[in-house]
Amino acid sequence: MKVLVTGIDGYIGANLGIVLQERGHDVTGLDTGLYRNGWLYHTHAQRYPATINKDIRQITEADLEGFEAVVHMAELSNDPLGQFNSQITYQINHAGSVSLAKKCKAVGIPRLVYTSSCSVYGAGNNDWKSEESAPNPQTTYAECKVMVERDVTPLADDNFSPVFLRNATAYGPSPRMRFDIVLNNLAGLAWTTGEIRMTSDGTPWRPLVHVLDICDAIAAAIEAPRETIHQQIFNVGDSGENYRVREIAEAVAAAFPGCKLSMGTSDGDNRSYRVRFDKINEQLGWKAQRTIHDGARQLYEVFRTIDMPLDTFTARPFTRLSQLKHLIATNQIDNDFFWTAQRMAEAVIGD
Repeated sequence: MKVLVTGIDGYIGANLGIVLQERGHDVTGLDTGLYRNGWLYHTHAQRYPATINKDIRQITEADLEGFEAVVHMAELSNDPLGQFNSQITYQINHAGSVSLAKKCKAVGIPRLVYTSSCSVYGAGNNDWKSEESAPNPQTTYAECKVMVERDVTPLADDNFSPVFLRNATAYGPSPRMRFDIVLNNLAGLAWTTGEIRMTSDGTPWRPLVHVLDICDAIAAAIEAPRETIHQQIFNVGDSGENYRVREIAEAVAAAFPGCKLSMGTSDGDNRSYRVRFDKINEQLGWKAQRTIHDGARQLYEVFRTIDMPLDTFTARPFTRLSQLKHLIATNQIDNDFFWTAQRMAEAVIGD
């Protein structure tokens, strides 16, 4: 299939483009490039997909002509980033995503795969969450995910099939690395300092999923028969991969020789949820192939291979909010998160 992947230069996208190409798809990327200078290591890939340099708020129907499927990931990508400027988060993550879906439908693209998040379940008790559970978002990021699901679902018809993938918290190596997600951050600390010092007691629950398993789930959603995915929500992960944060820290410490681990006290974080993944196993025929222990070992091998120094681990492009703040402070992007050089060029052309 001819597939457009928005957010191709992100943490998942850098892997997804390669995975889809290896499965025989014709892949084009789209990305505004906010994190493009963050590249941790090279891969075996012979060709990285061609990329359209554009913000999702600027996508036209002409950009979408000819594609058979769109995978949409180009949003502000986590809770701290979403809270930094809630108004812009709603403009990009909600309004931008819904507008994209409408344009996909207008030009006759039959399938849209939207990467949502298990963070929509938010906070609660020890109940297990499934696709039937009521969302309880705690942040702007999670609220936008719920709103996109709500507003795109009614667009479904005989010719347009949206499918929503609620990913568990991602982890594992990616050339376009992120160190602002829990397991990857702990692994970076273990490698660069030899110690993981938890500030919390690590009691909150989190479901985790390997970044390559997310890529495989997206591929399955692209390739599945229409009736399997039409207007469906799937949690992406494995029921056996729900962990308390302290258990994640223990798994990482065990994978890094000599790493010391200490726990703190509760910090009042009420985001805690466990998630079931039976539906995607049974209905889509997809199952996660990797565990947090695999991911921790893989990260150790990557860090060892590239001899990763502390200043790489702490570099701005690998922590989304730090990079965004830097781009604003240096006037490379404006307060609406558009590139200033692009705005100036548009003004000149307009004159």
